Amino acid sequence: MVKKGDVVAEFDRQNMLNRLDDFRATIAQAEASFRNLQAEQEVTRKTHEHSIEVAKGAVEKARLDMKTAPVRSQIDTERLKLALEEAEARYKQLLAEVKFVRISEQSQLRVAELELQQARNELRRYESNAERMVVRAPMDGMLVMQNIIRGGELSPIQQGDQLYPGQMFAQIVDPSSMVVNASINQVDVELIRVGQKARVRFDAYPGLELPAHVTAVGAITKPGGQRAAYYKEVPIFLRLDQMDPRVIPDLSVSADIILDTAPESTIAPLASIFRDGPKSEPYAWVRVGNTFEKRPVELGLENNISVAVTKGLRAGDVVALEPPRFGPKQQIAGVRRQ
Repeated sequence: MVKKGDVVAEFDRQNMLNRLDDFRATIAQAEASFRNLQAEQEVTRKTHEHSIEVAKGAVEKARLDMKTAPVRSQIDTERLKLALEEAEARYKQLLAEVKFVRISEQSQLRVAELELQQARNELRRYESNAERMVVRAPMDGMLVMQNIIRGGELSPIQQGDQLYPGQMFAQIVDPSSMVVNASINQVDVELIRVGQKARVRFDAYPGLELPAHVTAVGAITKPGGQRAAYYKEVPIFLRLDQMDPRVIPDLSVSADIILDTAPESTIAPLASIFRDGPKSEPYAWVRVGNTFEKRPVELGLENNISVAVTKGLRAGDVVALEPPRFGPKQQIAGVRRQ
């Protein structure tokens, strides 16, 4: 018995788990590189800002030096002018570089973020793939292992067996609501309708009979099989309306689908009803004393083995299963009430 979410099987995923460890190490390295890039950009930004402040100070110093031009020689004055122009040009250049420095930093940071996000996506994909290799119960119920051919014989699937795509290896069954997977002859399928009542008998428990009803009828016949090609069966499904604690999955059963009912009927074997011709009236041979008498009967519902007799027979009558020969090997049967 398993609960929803319980692990019921796990495929060999050691290689996948090893790759997961590699991806986690790669992501840890990528995250460290990303933080290192952020730190380097912060240092570069501070250095550039310091350079701007230094250039601004040089401009202010050059301007102060120019105020001493009246007391300086002409050559010194020209030198001061050149120094001021150079300082202003340097300052303007650094200010103009601020926008491009920011753009460069943002682009480098964005590329690093995308690479890190791609690595994380790969990790999630591998984690998802690894999780898919673990099969969990989608519902509460009973886990039933399927069979596999091993050494030419069918045996339950075991740890280490190799499975193929689409191969069923287990089922989870709700013990409180079971379905009978059955088949019916193609000549009878036209009589079957969804919702019809049925009686299910179990080969393992001869005295057990449970009510059921038809839930689905197959649209096409079952393929293949060992029977002759002209013998076709159609799959049908019946849900048990009542459960028994002895019932477990994969038991062999037989089912009688009730097409119609005739309550309180007198039931006789179908073989005990005779006709002299296709359109003649039915009759039965009923034992009276040491002989048999021919008695007309009126019939009701019938199946492949029994028929309801509405008039002509009573429960307890003994009827012949073949025309009387009045010999010691006469086949007879009893008529019952149902």
